[in-house]
Amino acid sequence: MIAIKTEDLTYVYSAGTPFEKTAIDHINLEIEQGEFVGVIGHTGSGKSTLIQHFNGLLKPTSGRILINGVDLWAKETKIRDYRFKVGLVFQYPEYQLFEETVYKDIAFGPANMGLSPAEIDERVREAAEFVGLKPHHMQKSPFELSGGQKRRVAIAGVLAMNPEILVLDEPTAGLDPKGRDRILGQIKQYHKARGTTILLVSHSMEDIARYAHKVLVLNHSGVAMYDDVAAVFSRDKEIIQMGLSVPQITRIFSRLRDRGYPVSESVYTMDYAKQELLSLLSGKEG
Repeated sequence: MIAIKTEDLTYVYSAGTPFEKTAIDHINLEIEQGEFVGVIGHTGSGKSTLIQHFNGLLKPTSGRILINGVDLWAKETKIRDYRFKVGLVFQYPEYQLFEETVYKDIAFGPANMGLSPAEIDERVREAAEFVGLKPHHMQKSPFELSGGQKRRVAIAGVLAMNPEILVLDEPTAGLDPKGRDRILGQIKQYHKARGTTILLVSHSMEDIARYAHKVLVLNHSGVAMYDDVAAVFSRDKEIIQMGLSVPQITRIFSRLRDRGYPVSESVYTMDYAKQELLSLLSGKEG
């Protein structure tokens, strides 16, 4: 089943003024239900504009956006319902924390869905557990927590709404490597447990290579590539020409190929690199 579909999706900022700018231009895209998609592109490529269409924060200038086959902007569509179905975690989401306690902050979304107190409680505790928050955190002020913990509270607030699609815009920005790995590992575990469709916007090619199944590359306000991780990173020279990077291990293996070594074009993780090198060495020994 197609979770997200765009048909000639176009959005123009400040249309009809001297500041008019086309942020995304005739984008046609289909994302299957349950996919974990990494979204990459240089600054100004349209990443943030695109993902804000997925839960109706932006209305297309032209074209359509369909979630599970439903046109978000059709007259009969209750768009508020889809803002619960598509959870959007902005960059630095902890800036949106405002409640007196961690519990109340996580409960805010479910409470606005009109759920019973018992169901709200269940969702809050389940979401907190997914992101690694402990029971003793729940009655603390979120502003007493560390930066990484605040980030997890904000993410838990979105997870507690049980979204069918989860969109994360640079969720690890500003965190140290340990904090980044913890949050991304928890998101991966959530995906594995729930099968939720996830889109992860990131500037870290290593993170995309490690966690995503597919990669969406935006360039000049349009889709440049959308394919499996291996297929996309095998086109490393094209990606670099766009002003983007590829995983460091991919660059190393590209140089090995340039020097005549018979290694794969789609090495993008350390584990894959290890297998390739062992295969190459065993072939020479034979």
